[in-house]
Amino acid sequence: MNSFYVVGGRLRSSLFRKLEEWQSCEQALLIELDPTTNKSRVNIEYVSPPEACPEDSPAILFKSATIRDNKLYTCTSTEVLVYELPSHRLAHYISLPSFNDLHHAYPSRQGTILVAVTGLDMVVEITLTGEIVREWNVLGEDPWCRFSRQIDYRLVPTTKPHQSHPNHVFEIDDEIWVTRFRQRDAISLTKPGRRIDVAVQTPHDGLVVGDKIYFTTVDGHVVIADKNTLEIQQTIDLNAMSGQSDQNLGWCRGLLPIDDRWIWVGFTRVRPTKFVENVAWIRHGSRHRPTNVALYDLKLNKCEQDIELEPHGIGIVFSLLAPPGQP
Repeated sequence: MNSFYVVGGRLRSSLFRKLEEWQSCEQALLIELDPTTNKSRVNIEYVSPPEACPEDSPAILFKSATIRDNKLYTCTSTEVLVYELPSHRLAHYISLPSFNDLHHAYPSRQGTILVAVTGLDMVVEITLTGEIVREWNVLGEDPWCRFSRQIDYRLVPTTKPHQSHPNHVFEIDDEIWVTRFRQRDAISLTKPGRRIDVAVQTPHDGLVVGDKIYFTTVDGHVVIADKNTLEIQQTIDLNAMSGQSDQNLGWCRGLLPIDDRWIWVGFTRVRPTKFVENVAWIRHGSRHRPTNVALYDLKLNKCEQDIELEPHGIGIVFSLLAPPGQP
């Protein structure tokens, strides 16, 4: 692999006020990073229009993305965007009043888009024109039992604390699945009762590669499950591979397996939050590493390469993706 996409956002600088996490970024970015030369180029820069976000310093960044059929499906906190590749031309734009703290946009096998609406503890299925096909509350409740259809949630800065915080959508054959942060698992939305117990810590990514499902957990683990049995095959502690016990790796999110031996993993620098339960896994007294991507050798159990992303403009990373045409 010569290069890969890094999806995330450019941090907003603030000298005179403390920013909340939902005010963190001023611009959504997609860069293409060459790990051999440590050089990059910006392929997409994006800022949400005022009518699609809160008024006071909204966080504008790309959350988790998916590439399929030469199209990039991504989202900001309040919008779904589909770009053509390799031109990076915006082909589709969808923003609905129910969109709050979106975390992932995923193209389904049926040609719709599955969206993790994290702020409402939902997953919604929409068409490319923005028509809602289905809605699921990820706790099995009525999707609107705690929220109102009359409110434009795009203009609401945050609905935290969330009861589940769904992060990442994926499919196993004809089943729709989602990772759940607080429940430390992934569940089937279309076949209720089927569940993968991630257990070791709160998960983020859920990525199907062949017969394996790769999960990241926020504290620096990669958990691999068998797609057919749903059983955990392997739990990999990236902290043990990094060799610096006095440092926190950062918020682990963004995963790009190269093959069974090599994986790239993204880490975002840990910053203060009023929701301390979300960062209870941090070792107190240890130093926080800058936002970075790291290449791990799973055969030799070591970190082979580490690239800081902040010099490339990325302060928060959500996804690592192989450009079309690369294996």
